[in-house]
Amino acid sequence: MCGLLGVVAKSPVNQLLYDGLQVLQHRGQDAAGIVTAEGSKFQMHKGGGLVRDVFRTRDMRHLVGNIGIAHCRYPTAGSASSFAEAQPLYVNSPFGIVLGHNGNLTNAEQLKRDLFRQDLRHVNTNSDSEVLLNVLAHELQEAANGYQLDPPTIFQAVSGVHRRCRGAYAVVAMIAGYGLLAFRDPYGIRPLVVGMTKTEKGAEYLVASESVALDTLGFHRVRDVAPGEAIFIDYEGNFYSRQCAANPQHNPCIFEFVYLARPDSVIDGISVYETRMRMGASLAEKIKREYRDLDIDVVIPIPDSSRPSAMELAENLGLPYREGFIKNRYIGRTFIMPGQEVRKKSVRQKLNAIGMEFKGRNVMLVDDSIVRGTTSREIVQMARDAGARKVYFASAAPPVRYPNVYGIDMPTSRELIATGRTDDEIAREIGADRLIYQDLDALIDDVRSVNPKIEHFETSCFNGVYVTGDITPEYLADVEAQRNDDELSRREANVTQLDLNLATAE
Repeated sequence: MCGLLGVVAKSPVNQLLYDGLQVLQHRGQDAAGIVTAEGSKFQMHKGGGLVRDVFRTRDMRHLVGNIGIAHCRYPTAGSASSFAEAQPLYVNSPFGIVLGHNGNLTNAEQLKRDLFRQDLRHVNTNSDSEVLLNVLAHELQEAANGYQLDPPTIFQAVSGVHRRCRGAYAVVAMIAGYGLLAFRDPYGIRPLVVGMTKTEKGAEYLVASESVALDTLGFHRVRDVAPGEAIFIDYEGNFYSRQCAANPQHNPCIFEFVYLARPDSVIDGISVYETRMRMGASLAEKIKREYRDLDIDVVIPIPDSSRPSAMELAENLGLPYREGFIKNRYIGRTFIMPGQEVRKKSVRQKLNAIGMEFKGRNVMLVDDSIVRGTTSREIVQMARDAGARKVYFASAAPPVRYPNVYGIDMPTSRELIATGRTDDEIAREIGADRLIYQDLDALIDDVRSVNPKIEHFETSCFNGVYVTGDITPEYLADVEAQRNDDELSRREANVTQLDLNLATAE
C-alpha cells in the first residue's frame, strides 16, 4: 500500500501536500516525494524515510506552484532501498508526466517486454509503477493529435491503460502545462477519493487515498473515484470525469477496513471505524456460540487498529475493557517492515505491557489480524511475562492463508502462519491458550452492512480468490520466489539503479 495526494489550488500547494503526506504516513514509511508545477515546469523532491525526514525548509522553498502530487511509499514490488524507485516518477515524453501509484500490476513483466519491443520505451528500475507510467505515456502519445491535449484525448489514453494493465492501481499524475489526472483500476481495489473546497478565487480540488486527508486539510468529501473512472482537473480548476473501462466492477480491498486505513477514514462510502466496531460485535457473537467455556477476566486490545473491535467485543460480552499495552509511537508499523528479524526486534521496542492489567488474570487479547505471527507470538509472551494466568487471542479477521498480489506485503505462503495449519496449531505456534478467528462471511457482512450498495470485495488473502482472474499457480510461485525475505535481502544488496527522476541534489 502507498499514500497518494493530488491537488489543484489557487495558492501554493507545497505545505498542503506535506501536511497531507503526514496524515497518510501510515500507508508508507519507506520513501516520500512531492512534485509541484508552475506553468509547464516541474519541481520535485523525494527521498527515503519518513515524511518528516525527507523534507527540509530548503526543499519546500523549491516546491513552487499551485498544482502538485505527493506520494509515500511502501514497496511490494521492486527494491525497498532504491531511491530511484521513490515516487512520484517522471518521464519527459510526451508532454512531461509525473505519476504516483498505489497498488500492484500483475502483468508488469509482460508490459515491460511490450514497452521495449513494441513501444520502444526503456524501463530503468524494477518498479511496476515505472511500467505503468510508461504505458500511460505511450497511450497519451497514441491518442494525441499533434502537440495539443484536451480532456477527451486524455480519457482515451486512460482507456488504453485499462486495456493493457492488469491488477490494482490507484493513480495520481500531472501532465506538464495541462493539469492533474487521477484514475482507478476497473475493479476499484485500491481506494481513491476526491474532495473540494471553495475559496474567494474559486474551487480547489484534492484527490487522496483516504478521506482523512480531506478532513484534515479543510476539504469536504465529494465522492470516491469510481472503478475504471478517470478525473481530470486543469490548471484553471475546471473538473472533468469519464468512465474509461469497458466493464468496471466494484471490488474494494477488504483488508483496507481490517487494518490498512485509518479508522477516521471513509472509503467507498464505508466508515472504517464503524466496520471495525461491527467486526468486534460479530466476533463476540461467535464466542458466545462456540467458546462458552472461556473464563475471560478482561479484554485488552493490541494498539492501535484493533481498539474499536476490542471495545465492541468487550461490551457485547459484558466484560471489562482495559488498555494493557503502551505503544511507542515513534516506531513504524511492524507489519510493513522488511525482514523477519527486524519485525521481531521492533515488537518489543514498540509495545510495553502494564503489569497490573495482566497479573493473575485470564486475558483476551484482540488484534485486527494475524499475518506472519511474529508480532502475535511476542505479544502473547509479553502478556505471560506480565503475569497473565491464561492468554486467549482473538483476530477480527479470518486466517490469512494466501499471498496478496494487489499491493499488500503478504507475498509468500510459507511466511504466513495460517497456511497449512489448523486454528489449534496456530494457537500453539503463537503460545496462546485458545485462538478465535473471525469468519470470512461475517467479515464481509460487517463491512457490507455499512454500505449495502457494494456487494463484492477483494478477499484473496483469506480465500485465494483473485478478482482480476489472471492469477495462476505459476504466477504465484514466481512472486514467492521474488519476494521472500531471503531473496529481497539479496536484491537489496545489489541495487545500483540510476536515478533519472529529478531527485534534488543536496
